[in-house]
Amino acid sequence: MRVISLNCEGIKNAREKGLFDWLLEQDADLICLQDTREDEQVIEDQYFLDGYFGYAFSGYNRTDRGGVAIYTRHAPKAIISGLGFPEVDETGRYLQADFDKISLVSLYVPEGDDEDSLNFKYRFLDGYSHHLSKQRRKRREFIMCGTWNIAHRKIDVANWRDAQEVSGFNQAERGWMEGLLGDMGFFDAYREVDREAGKYSWWKDESLRNDNMGMRIDYQIITPGMRHRVLNGGIYKGQVFSSHAPVIIDFDWELGM
Repeated sequence: MRVISLNCEGIKNAREKGLFDWLLEQDADLICLQDTREDEQVIEDQYFLDGYFGYAFSGYNRTDRGGVAIYTRHAPKAIISGLGFPEVDETGRYLQADFDKISLVSLYVPEGDDEDSLNFKYRFLDGYSHHLSKQRRKRREFIMCGTWNIAHRKIDVANWRDAQEVSGFNQAERGWMEGLLGDMGFFDAYREVDREAGKYSWWKDESLRNDNMGMRIDYQIITPGMRHRVLNGGIYKGQVFSSHAPVIIDFDWELGM
């Protein structure tokens, strides 16, 4: 089973840059997009992929950012839109597709560009922690794909010394991510197959991308039962669809299991 995740920074712009043509070549079973910047009805009506069921959630008060989508070759048993946190769900940051024994999530954690948005990010992380605690008690596996907007460790960010006071790599954020991948018992699927430094998924601009001065802030986070089912992982940089790069993970799993 192949799972692809990408922050497209506008599904329209990404499609114009060739994203959909590329996706159709990847033989993916599941595709998660973040920051679609379109209403869900528009996405479901106009941004379809041949051979896939498409679902989207743009929130209740869409701004110039936000929105998540899931494309799947297999019809899910249920779709869950939002986390039930009004402040978060206004901008469409969570979409979940439930299958027989596994759930797929497309997640978009707030950026934290300024003091107000950073406080919003902390509130989101606090609320999401409670949600994850309940989720871990469920008898099913989870793959949570998305832009988490946190670089976990020094190897996940260029010039880490200068980035320690920057949102995405400050102490509080890294501590939250350490708890997610520690006491909470989740795993970073990509790091199960590639532990090298310098592998990033986001670059602030084209010049920094060319110099590979970025951060790895896009993840596929998995429950323990999926850890040893990770076969391969990669960050695709052959084409540019946005300032983020697609994260591709192959799992030893079939949705019909």
